[in-house]
Amino acid sequence: MTVWDDLVGQEKVSEQLGAAARDADALVTAAADGAPPPEASKMTHAWLFTGPPGAGHTQVARAFAAALQCVSPDRALGGAPGCGFCDGCHTALVGTHADVSTVAAVGTQILVADMRDTVRKSFTAPANGRWQVILVEDAERLNERSANAVLKAVEEPAPRTVWLLCAPSLEDVLPTIRSRCRHLSLRTPSAAAVADMLVRRDGIEPDIALAAARATQGHVERARRLATDEGARARRAAVLKLPFRTDDIGDCLRAAQELVDAATEDSKQLAEEVDAKETEELKAALGAVQGGRMPRGTAGVMKELEERQKRRRTRTQRDSLDQALSDLTGFYRDVLALQLGSRLALATADTEVLERLARGGTPESTLRRIEAIAACRDALDRNVAPLLAVEAMTMALRAG
Repeated sequence: MTVWDDLVGQEKVSEQLGAAARDADALVTAAADGAPPPEASKMTHAWLFTGPPGAGHTQVARAFAAALQCVSPDRALGGAPGCGFCDGCHTALVGTHADVSTVAAVGTQILVADMRDTVRKSFTAPANGRWQVILVEDAERLNERSANAVLKAVEEPAPRTVWLLCAPSLEDVLPTIRSRCRHLSLRTPSAAAVADMLVRRDGIEPDIALAAARATQGHVERARRLATDEGARARRAAVLKLPFRTDDIGDCLRAAQELVDAATEDSKQLAEEVDAKETEELKAALGAVQGGRMPRGTAGVMKELEERQKRRRTRTQRDSLDQALSDLTGFYRDVLALQLGSRLALATADTEVLERLARGGTPESTLRRIEAIAACRDALDRNVAPLLAVEAMTMALRAG
């Protein structure tokens, strides 16, 4: 199984990256042999992966990182880098390779403090691998200072350093950064392709896999979670009941509160285990004595960790809310499709409920409700208090 096998619906991008990885391998081999570098290389020092949510930006970037670090002996016999089995591929894919650094937003932004050590590392030679790879999962969350730090590193990179940036669209990245990157656009995989992957890789029943793929509109990771997690299916079912709970103002406010509370509880459950593990590991690294007492001078480090964890919980809550809003958008999209007589594949399995709503409204009112959900997502992006944003949305859903 090569590193490209798990990339769903990205055959063209995989082909381009495979060619670049072969040229990158030739560059390193030529340098090791003291030979001149090959001409017309498809390899470059910075890449930007864009596409809709769920297209698999991080998976594609990590597969490319693994291909760059591939040490399979088959390469000498003409085999393509990215075997998926060698130590270089395996450690890059699971995130433990010493020369593959990953940066992700802890909170709603990637701060310059989060980038400082990574930028410094980008100017060093690879310790063990063939390339120094820097993977930025949320390039759209770079703030002004952290983006400027990345820009300086991308402008004048070390000879064997590669930057891999992931973002939803070109407009989410500074023009000065994207102009120095080779751009690859990913597409949303079809529901059939996602379902096939869930059946092959996770052993999901075909009917359940297809229903999860349709419900998440081709979002690979959400489809996997929906197909394998009973709790995720229950939360989605609760979200899709919201359109029927807006009869009066009191119902709207209660529905908004419950939606925010559910997102908060979800983020709390996800964070508790990670936070506890991080705290214990840091205490051990700082030399905590028996009984949990910390050495002098370490209070600031512990406080910094607590702040990072708080920012991560905030982001997780916003992400959970965003997922619920995506489910609502898909629900009303299905209603609109029925109202307009479209043959678009429906994401919602309960067609009887959809038809009842479609008969009880007009396409114009459904579009206004979709716009209200989009306005709520924009408000959350601007750091509006979640409860206020969701309350405004439920009131707009009631008004139609």
